[in-house]
Amino acid sequence: MQGRKNRDGSAAAEPEPQGGTGPAAGGPRPQRAQNPGRTASVGDGDGRSASAVGSDAPAQPSPKGKSKGKGSAPVGPGSRIALRNWRISTRLVSLVAVPVVAATTLGALRISDSMTAIKQLDNMKLLTEMTKQATELASALQNERDQSAGPLSNDPNATDDFSVKAAREKTDRARQAFLDETLNVQSDDQTDLAGVRDHIVQIASQLSALKSLREHAYEKGTTASQTVEGYSRLIDNLLSLSTDMAQATSSPEMIQRTRSLAAFSSAKESASEQRAIIAAALPANSSSFGKMSETDRQYGQAAEDSQKSHIDTFDSVYGSEKAAALLKPLTENNPTIKAADKYADRAFRNPDGLTSQDKRSYKDWIDADSTRIQQMSTIELTLLNEMEQQARELRNESQQSAIINGALILLVLGVSLIGAFVVSRSMIRSLRRLQDTATKVAQDRLPELVKELSESDPQDVDTSVESVGVHSRDEIGKVAAAFDDVHREAVRLAAEQALLRGNVNAMFTNLSRRSQGLIQRQLSLISELESREADPDQLSSLFKLDHLATRMRRNGENLLVLAGEEPGRRWTRPVPLVDVLRAAASEVEQYERIELAAVPATDVAGRVVNDLVHLLAELLENATSFSSPQTKVKVTGHALPDGRVLIEIHDTGIGLSPEDLAAINERLAAPPTVDVSVSRRMGLFVVGRLSQRHGIRIQLRPSDSGGTTALVMLPVDVAQGGKKAPGKPGAGPGAPAGAGGPAAAQAAAGAAAARRGVGAGPG
Repeated sequence: MQGRKNRDGSAAAEPEPQGGTGPAAGGPRPQRAQNPGRTASVGDGDGRSASAVGSDAPAQPSPKGKSKGKGSAPVGPGSRIALRNWRISTRLVSLVAVPVVAATTLGALRISDSMTAIKQLDNMKLLTEMTKQATELASALQNERDQSAGPLSNDPNATDDFSVKAAREKTDRARQAFLDETLNVQSDDQTDLAGVRDHIVQIASQLSALKSLREHAYEKGTTASQTVEGYSRLIDNLLSLSTDMAQATSSPEMIQRTRSLAAFSSAKESASEQRAIIAAALPANSSSFGKMSETDRQYGQAAEDSQKSHIDTFDSVYGSEKAAALLKPLTENNPTIKAADKYADRAFRNPDGLTSQDKRSYKDWIDADSTRIQQMSTIELTLLNEMEQQARELRNESQQSAIINGALILLVLGVSLIGAFVVSRSMIRSLRRLQDTATKVAQDRLPELVKELSESDPQDVDTSVESVGVHSRDEIGKVAAAFDDVHREAVRLAAEQALLRGNVNAMFTNLSRRSQGLIQRQLSLISELESREADPDQLSSLFKLDHLATRMRRNGENLLVLAGEEPGRRWTRPVPLVDVLRAAASEVEQYERIELAAVPATDVAGRVVNDLVHLLAELLENATSFSSPQTKVKVTGHALPDGRVLIEIHDTGIGLSPEDLAAINERLAAPPTVDVSVSRRMGLFVVGRLSQRHGIRIQLRPSDSGGTTALVMLPVDVAQGGKKAPGKPGAGPGAPAGAGGPAAAQAAAGAAAARRGVGAGPG
């Protein structure tokens, strides 16, 4: 008969409102409200959700009366004063009360204070080493700034001057040493050094700007104070690390020494600023007077006042007597320092301070004032050494105190833990038994019972529950009893669900069988009308009705797949793969857009033919439904060396997002349990279930030319269906009854007739 579809295959389903090649990533989770890309879905009928929950399920087996298994005979809890019947709160109190009280009484607070002090002093050790490096770097920056002031102010291109070059090299070495030392602090994971680490990161970032500062140092058109101020910002940040040291300790002695160091280092920086300002104002030789701008003069005057203020602060913090002894090299009658102080004071206090004194070169001034700076550097190093020594002494004292207190507490704890062990052992035994039983139930017993219920009649399965076996009166015993109740309830629910699934599957099977019978009668009637009709227009309409009925039958067969039923008809002989592909194409509404190419000459095992036609028809239906009507859907096959066959279905739709592809492939590899979502994604479930039934692998991938490619991998036992029988496959007794030949041959004939114009309907 012209134009007939393969009625022994599976009918095509209506496409879903979203799509791409292959089944969609649907499932129990709700659909997205909007999806700009296409969400692939193999057809699921008219898209309406279906509920397959019956209300006439047979009565469920009652586990009551069977709940006691082996070993469930009640065991008496014993005396109420027995240790196993104590309340957990009582046991815990008795477990921890003695060691906690003893530890608290004998000096837990003192140990805590000692450990805190040790921790702080360890931090101080790190910070002291880092502060030493920071101080050396600050001194190097001061020396670079002061040594460069004269040469660069007189000649901006004097960067190759020995004094400038040597000072910068020394600074670079000090900077690298400082950065290496800061790694010890930055790698420390203690939270109380977080502020120091942040400060170090800030300093390291500012040091990266040193190159730019050098390029513009003392350049023409700017005042010397601008360069001095740029260096001062770096130096001040380095010197402020001593303030971080004060914040990292609670020791009054360490705080006093860090504050003293910070004050004196600031005074030294102010003295260095004065040296740089005057050096920048003096000429290269003593044949002429120097020239200082008013801005530089005021800046130097402010630095001079700041130096005096910081010295006063140092004197008050460090102690007047100790400060006087330490500052004696600066304050005693040293003619060089005294002359330099006098020269600087006149230079800054009077607008014509340089011209009112003897002519000097910047080298003379640097040599004269460096005596003061060197003496201040010596004092600064002395303060650092004193601070380091103080930190070491305090740490030794705290460590010794912590060791003594710790030894006493450990002795008390050792005695206490022996008693605590006896108490805890009683709890551990019951808890371990409960844990082992719960694990065995969750991992072995309950899954095995659920599997047994799903594979056989629930009424024939023993649903009794074995008790945990913990019968004490404490909370652990009550938890064990509650767990037994939960276990019994879980078994009861599993039995009810197994019965419900059986009822639903029976409903699916019953509905499918009934609808298939009606559709088969409808197809026979349509076939009879087609054979009598000569009008091409009427015949075209009959073809469309024929095709619609065939797709309705495939939806009915989908219900059989949902119920886990096998198809009622099977081929006993192998069928060529090309005929299987043609049969699948004939069940697609837009069959004329399907283009077969390079199909290998191999046979498909007869037991798989109907399911494979059904599976391929679902994929082809989706490919044609969700790609442009003007494009072709190409189907190709490849025979692999190991005997497998790979079928590729290419469409040119808008494609799928990587997330959707991943979700679809996951659901194809492991079809979910039948639920409400299956009615909305029936095609996805059917394709996954059919592929799983025969070991067929399906995967969706993006196509190189746009759209999506569905890959269908046929295993060896499917693709190599045996030797071909002589003549056309299916012509012998192996063909299904009433088929009149293989389904593929009918499909090919119908498609050919349609192309010749016999009718407008699909072949």
